[in-house]
Amino acid sequence: MRTFYTIILLVLSNTFMTFAWYGHLKFNEMKWGASLPLITVILISWGIALFEYLLQVPANRIGFKNYGGPFSLLELKVIQEVITLVVFVAFSVLFFKTETFRWNHILGFIFLILAVYFVFKK
Repeated sequence: MRTFYTIILLVLSNTFMTFAWYGHLKFNEMKWGASLPLITVILISWGIALFEYLLQVPANRIGFKNYGGPFSLLELKVIQEVITLVVFVAFSVLFFKTETFRWNHILGFIFLILAVYFVFKK
């Protein structure tokens, strides 16, 4: 159950972080966001990122072996990186329709999946 909660919280936290880091790039397409000063955009992103931390910290606590979870620190990091990439790909496909994925991107994703395999190999 801790594995499930860890992964769900990591997916949710990465969704917020992706919006905090990249969502503001769409502000210029919205009437209210086109002329926002940079400091305002930063504060909005920080506000969104707060929710990322509210989910990321519990995910790491629940998932970490020293707190009764199933994962080592390195395993948590690799899981988080793969989830980040999956969330980012979904985000960019849904919100930035001009982005294209090429063969080298797919190859890079395959190598990341292989990294997960080797990190978890006992």
